[in-house]
Amino acid sequence: MSPLVIGLALFAAILHASWNAFLRTGADRLWTVTVMSFSGTALAIPLAIFNGFPATSAWPYVGLSACLQVGYSVFLVAAYRYGELGQVYPIVRGSVPLLVTLGGFLLAGQQLTVPETVGVVLVGGGIMGLSLGRGRAATTSILYALATGAIIAAYATVDAIGVRAAGNVGAYTAWVLLAYGALLPATFVACRGRLPVDPRAPETWKALGGGLFALLAYGVVVAAFALGPAGPITAIRETSVVFAAFIGRLFLGETLTPRRVGACAVVALGAICLGYQS
Repeated sequence: MSPLVIGLALFAAILHASWNAFLRTGADRLWTVTVMSFSGTALAIPLAIFNGFPATSAWPYVGLSACLQVGYSVFLVAAYRYGELGQVYPIVRGSVPLLVTLGGFLLAGQQLTVPETVGVVLVGGGIMGLSLGRGRAATTSILYALATGAIIAAYATVDAIGVRAAGNVGAYTAWVLLAYGALLPATFVACRGRLPVDPRAPETWKALGGGLFALLAYGVVVAAFALGPAGPITAIRETSVVFAAFIGRLFLGETLTPRRVGACAVVALGAICLGYQS
């Protein structure tokens, strides 16, 4: 791969860890993630106008994906309520390829390759390193983080099917974002009664900035995929787990012990083994 592609993949990893840091620092994280979604809605409107509607057969997938992403947001918020960025983020990121791989093995009878087997062991060991012993993550945060990873794996599977049914990647993406951008605020209102947004408040602009970081992370990795092989790029992006640990220490004042750094590195290496395909 060229240095440009490697740089884009690393930049995407930093951006992805950074928007999670934006969410973790929010005073009301459900409010923060809801306002963050406004950035995606703003992008989706012109995208939907330009691309039109997806095929009729894709609409159930659009709705299901949007609902799952609302669930992902709610569970991620819950995980950060009980755990730190440097604990929750690695478990969420590492559990996604772990659950997908184990699901294929247990439900579809897919045989594990040697790298996949090593990846399962490493991710499992890394998550245990974050979950056990002194300074471990709270059990509640671990359960919410694992549930978040399961939801991510579910909506990724739905999107993989839905985008093919849609016949137009841009149209499918736009309408998923629009549906998510409508359902998440509705969920907030259902829980809290109203959604107060003060355009002059620093918290509003910080949340919108976090949303832009999330969109930029997606755009950067798509650009990398357009220029290089998907397997190595996906693998490099998993270094976001380590970046999250250091961002948590530098900007959030979280504890950064050698054990936590080692556990995050093991999770990242395991995710690389699970995600890499030459």
